[in-house]
Amino acid sequence: MSNVNPNIEESWKNILIDEFSKEYFITLKQFLLEEKQTQTIYPKGNEIFAAFNHTPFDKVKVVILGQDPYHGTGQAHGLSFSVPEGVKPPPSLANIYKELNSDINFQIPKHGNLTKWTEQGVLLLNATLTVRANQAGSHQNKGWEYFTDCVIKKISEQKQNVIFLLWGRYAQAKETLIDSSKHFILKAAHPSPFSAYNGFMGCKHFSKTNELLKKNNLKEIDWSL
Repeated sequence: MSNVNPNIEESWKNILIDEFSKEYFITLKQFLLEEKQTQTIYPKGNEIFAAFNHTPFDKVKVVILGQDPYHGTGQAHGLSFSVPEGVKPPPSLANIYKELNSDINFQIPKHGNLTKWTEQGVLLLNATLTVRANQAGSHQNKGWEYFTDCVIKKISEQKQNVIFLLWGRYAQAKETLIDSSKHFILKAAHPSPFSAYNGFMGCKHFSKTNELLKKNNLKEIDWSL
């Protein structure tokens, strides 16, 4: 991301082109360039827009919204809740796996790489796309939220029958960006160990998502990994 022509999949670039020249985005780019001089930033530069590169705009059927990338070594690779193979699934993802197992008899894998979902139209979007190593939330309120709010609005405006999974208060605050007359919104507690048993466990969002897709003559998601 060394210029304001980010390495982002073509359909997304066409839809978001106006954002890249806005003042907030130019300021954000400058912040990241300066930050990189003295700090380790996750994910790697070529993975910042991984969610978009794996799931082109016209393929989006489901959006799972996270807050910001994992901040531990080797964890973040640009997809919300996902970690690369060889990295132990973090607690939130372990709880997602438990709910999948209970909901649809999902076989829990040893890895935490959710790329297979993205290839079927699941956009794994974080509200903030970068983070400083070992400092959760360190790149919040630097401009990313303007960008990802725009992403949610564009999906809402230009598509229909998309299923938004909003887990926790932070994600649910984005509900106002979504036209609920055209789309489906499923809400639950966050899968973090601090809140998972207050309404995430037992939410059955994965089977409900497939029921909605089927009802709208769309191919169901194969959640297996």
